[in-house]
Amino acid sequence: MYLSKEAKSDIFAKHGGIATNTGSAEGQVALFTTRIAHLTGHLKNNKKDFATQLSLQKLVGKRRALLAYLYKKDISRYRAIIKALELRDIIK
Repeated sequence: MYLSKEAKSDIFAKHGGIATNTGSAEGQVALFTTRIAHLTGHLKNNKKDFATQLSLQKLVGKRRALLAYLYKKDISRYRAIIKALELRDIIK
């Protein structure tokens, strides 16, 4: 994969609390966002790569489900991750 072990641990340390907390919803959303940005850039150059397009759609669905979970369980954690990753502009 394009992300090294150190890069992933940095993402989890920044958003998940500690580098070994790979199961936190915030860390997973941050990792999915990084992967989504990478795949989006790939698809801008390779418009007919339908396998990547399908995997991107699945990844967006997973991120959306995790964000819905955070929204239901703890709205403050949801707002914090939305603000940190700059996903939406509606949060003040």
